[in-house]
Amino acid sequence: MTHVVSRPNAPFPIAGGRLTVHQLPAATDNLVWLLVAADGEAAAVDGPDAEGVLALAAERGFRFTTILNTHTHGDHVGINRDLERRGLLGKIRVVGSKKAAKDVPGIGERVDEGDTVTFAGVTAKVLLTEGHIDGHVSYVFDGGAFVGDTMFGAGCGYLFDGPPEKMHRSLARLAALPPETRVFCAHEYTLDNLRFAWSLEPENPDLARRIGWSRARRDAGGCTVPSTIGLERRTNPFLRGDSPALRARVAAAMPDRSLDSPEAVFAATRALKDRKDYKSIPDSSLPPPWPSALDDALERQ
Repeated sequence: MTHVVSRPNAPFPIAGGRLTVHQLPAATDNLVWLLVAADGEAAAVDGPDAEGVLALAAERGFRFTTILNTHTHGDHVGINRDLERRGLLGKIRVVGSKKAAKDVPGIGERVDEGDTVTFAGVTAKVLLTEGHIDGHVSYVFDGGAFVGDTMFGAGCGYLFDGPPEKMHRSLARLAALPPETRVFCAHEYTLDNLRFAWSLEPENPDLARRIGWSRARRDAGGCTVPSTIGLERRTNPFLRGDSPALRARVAAAMPDRSLDSPEAVFAATRALKDRKDYKSIPDSSLPPPWPSALDDALERQ
């Protein structure tokens, strides 16, 4: 299968340069993140299989020692199962959710809300970020949050387990991170999410700029993530329930839904996206691609 990203982003430094994050496209739209320390030790965050991680480790001489699992959907613990088939999982340190431990192949470290995980001398805080699925966790390092399927570029995951209040709380906690924090989500879904966002806030100049930038990136085969917490606050409709324009359009589209609390606004917004009315918006109605958007100017803002 052909991946939607043909030109992965260059590696990103986090944790004051103590770790470098490599982006590995997998399956059709998954993004596997490989954290690499100065001495070459490497940790993968999720993945549908182990192929890309093993290939890059062999090519660059990295020592692949660790998996950080955010949740138990098959395209996230597939890497564990692939390593198990290859007879390699027993050599790997597997960190995953205590609440979902029975479904994390090879788990050796069970983590929950408020725990910490140290990799290569760098410590991450564990947040319980449920709503997409029970037991979902995120790993927050200095400068980078690995959020699985809780937050996407301009979006959030489906509420398979929910309820909406739980996902709203998880997103609010991630949104409270420093604005410069990079958001390392697990899928390239940004353009679809931005189309929905545009249906609710077409007067938002930050959103218009992000759409133009993202369209140019994707037209060239590039990737739109990681984003930043600051950019998500300005353009992600699931973080913008206090926007009068957004609330008005959600109310008009969902007249039978209550909007009497932030959680209710979120629930109605998520239900409206699931209805998929926005899919009919033509490309010609979106802000045009930026000719010069192949640099990282938008991500740095």
